[in-house]
Amino acid sequence: MPKFISWNIDSINAAVEHKSARGEMTWATLEHLAELAPDVLAIQETKLRPTGLTKKQAQALDDLFPDYHRYLNYSTARAGYSGTMMLSRIEPLAVTYPTIGAPGEMDQEGRIITLEFEHAFVSTVYTPNSGRELARLSDRQAWDAAYQQYIESLTVQKPVIFSGDFNVAHQEIDLKNPKTNHHSAGFTDEERADFTNLLNAGYIDTFRTLNPDTAGVYTWWSQIAKQSKKNNAGWRIDYYLISQNLQDYLTDFEVIDTGARQDHAPIQLTLDNFELN
Repeated sequence: MPKFISWNIDSINAAVEHKSARGEMTWATLEHLAELAPDVLAIQETKLRPTGLTKKQAQALDDLFPDYHRYLNYSTARAGYSGTMMLSRIEPLAVTYPTIGAPGEMDQEGRIITLEFEHAFVSTVYTPNSGRELARLSDRQAWDAAYQQYIESLTVQKPVIFSGDFNVAHQEIDLKNPKTNHHSAGFTDEERADFTNLLNAGYIDTFRTLNPDTAGVYTWWSQIAKQSKKNNAGWRIDYYLISQNLQDYLTDFEVIDTGARQDHAPIQLTLDNFELN
């Protein structure tokens, strides 16, 4: 019964240093994830430098996650920006850090890692944000098309389990205030249509499959709006998607509680009677 966790951590360094109240909450969440002992942990927005982990950061992760294999994809376009990491109990057959032909510097921002196991690919993504005033929307749409093509290229080989911060709330039920956010980054008609296209290509939104009518379950609350978490004025923009032929193994999905900490919450997926290798 493999267990998978995915989380946009918003800076590994802030977690490891935990010198602020927010940093302490981030570190406590990371400690909790270590206690949950997932088979694969996917992290987005590591915000590491192109030189990688510092000795202190590496030691902290080694202490929290002993016996895990660790893989990192850094942004070489901008230091301390974007980036992804995956930790796996099982050593994969292969690890790739793909470029997908995305516009601008997106392919240099360390946004994807894919682990290949005998029976599935496990991949994580940090999807680009369309930005203020939707300045990056057209590039984001080009990313969405290229990313879908990439995932489909994996699926012709074996099933895919992929997660991350997709930076889109798919339906009105997936955010607290759909009307006032209709033209905001992450809830434009274009982004939502692209996500629909991805699902229609043969993938399952695991949370929505298990909870077709459940409202009020979110994975992100704005840090700018100080009462967003207290008022549960959130968005569901973090997902575990799986190939349709894995649906019979789908057992459980959970948004992991982070208490008062705003920003992203980790998500956890469980597949029953399924083995990666």
